Amino acid sequence: MRQNNLLASTLREAPSEAETASHRLLLRAGYIRQLAAGIYTYLPLGRRVLRKIENIVREEMEAAGAQEVLLPAMQPAELWRESGRYEVYGKELVKLQDRHEREFVLGPTHEEVITTLLRGEISSYRRLPVTVYQIQTKFRDERRPRSGLLRGREFLMKDAYSFDIDLEGLDRSYVQMYAAYQRILARCGLNYVAVQADSGAIGGEGGSHEFMAISDIGEDIVAVCSECDYAANLEQAEVHAGERTPLQLNGDALPAAEKIHTPAMRTIQELEQGLNITAEQVIKTLVYTGGDKTFAVLVRGDHEVNEIKAARAMGVSEVSLAGYEALKDTAGVESGFVGPVGLSMPILADRAVAEMAQAVTGAGEKDYHLRGVVPGRDFSLDHVGDFRNAAEGECCPQCGRGVLHFHQGIEVGHVFKLGTKYSEKLGADYLNAAGRKHHMIMGCYGIGISRLAAAVAEQNHDEQGLIWPSALSPYRVHILLMSVKDKEQAAAAEALYEQLTQSGIDVLLDDRDERAGVKFKDSALIGIPIAIVVGKDAVAGKVEWMDRRENTKELMNISDAAARVIQSRS
Repeated sequence: MRQNNLLASTLREAPSEAETASHRLLLRAGYIRQLAAGIYTYLPLGRRVLRKIENIVREEMEAAGAQEVLLPAMQPAELWRESGRYEVYGKELVKLQDRHEREFVLGPTHEEVITTLLRGEISSYRRLPVTVYQIQTKFRDERRPRSGLLRGREFLMKDAYSFDIDLEGLDRSYVQMYAAYQRILARCGLNYVAVQADSGAIGGEGGSHEFMAISDIGEDIVAVCSECDYAANLEQAEVHAGERTPLQLNGDALPAAEKIHTPAMRTIQELEQGLNITAEQVIKTLVYTGGDKTFAVLVRGDHEVNEIKAARAMGVSEVSLAGYEALKDTAGVESGFVGPVGLSMPILADRAVAEMAQAVTGAGEKDYHLRGVVPGRDFSLDHVGDFRNAAEGECCPQCGRGVLHFHQGIEVGHVFKLGTKYSEKLGADYLNAAGRKHHMIMGCYGIGISRLAAAVAEQNHDEQGLIWPSALSPYRVHILLMSVKDKEQAAAAEALYEQLTQSGIDVLLDDRDERAGVKFKDSALIGIPIAIVVGKDAVAGKVEWMDRRENTKELMNISDAAARVIQSRS
């Protein structure tokens, strides 16, 4: 491609709203342009990167036995009501009506559509297992689109779905897709970790894993063991149970809890200062609502409630902190003074709370706390479990030897064991060898194509611009012709360009009539990892080889430069 004809204008400055490195650089280097909040146009450079990722994904999907389909983006809303997800997704669904006032949604994902397809195509166990995938645009009406391609309202995604006759078959399909994802991300040059995760709005009860790109701007926290292969999203990370058990105390031998006046002491920090205690001596009581349930969760003052674990324990899909009025109605007091003593609602006590000898808690009365509260004596310990977030430096729950280290991560892929969540509701059944009807067992496997491009850009740049891994670079080599008016330089650049192009190499030739400084800056910004500079040494048959990643330069014969590029393709 001749750069003089390329639709790609570089920007000296990025728009002020571009906060992340990938967003700034993809805009400045001419890969993307914003049309509306969270909606982007891909210019030729950006489209080439996406296509490189798509090709890798297709190769690995088909190597794993998956077949490509293309499903409709426009989906009947009644399908989402039938599956029960219409209300779960809520305002994130992009909704529209046709001329007959029938309601549709623009698909954020395609479980309903693929399940409907398979229930009409397969009726016998003989045609299972089967795995299909697609690469398609998805739509989610994000409340606050941000970080460029990392959280948009329209994005490109690969989603795959497996259908098996039993759980053992699902396990095999899951392992195949998991391994395919590892190969995809490795080929894309991504620094990532696979972590245990919550299934979220996709659902399913068979477990799931997220593939996280390690990045300082990631929205997710990942806990990774220092000794073994344990890794989990913070939402899912377990807390090491240890060898301790809840203390067996003779509560009657301890003094009764003492009511103390604590005016305006609502927070843990205020209690620490006002009572000269540490956060570890306090029990926090937080009241939640979920579905038609109201309940309390108790954690130590230095710990944080894990709402996903609490929701799972109460058998609800999600929970939220009780608002002011709900708290007054159910607990009889405003936030900051709620306590477990005398609280008439289900109580989930974290293990660390059950192990406390005595504690300070809210007294259930404004401006008062209780000192010397004994868990199990002064309030029930009927529901003890792991209801908090793991903490940095804690013992690994899997091996018990290592400690947990936290990293920020960008989710680029997610695999789920769905089971019969969708096949049961949507009637995707098959007949077994005995002629009995069974629900198909499903798995779901998603990877963000456009998000992956942004995550790779986030990990591969410097102060000058992008530095693409060679597998994703829009072009394999960038030829920089220093002077289009110099006949020797122009002839050498043209000959090199033709030789490499004829050899099947993707080449970008900068044939613009621009100053050398502009060409060098644009080349660094665009981020093609190898540049060949055709300048004043061309008359002697030499060019400068520039390795963007290694930040090295080397003068060599033109023929040697051509041979090195061609050899690097293999």
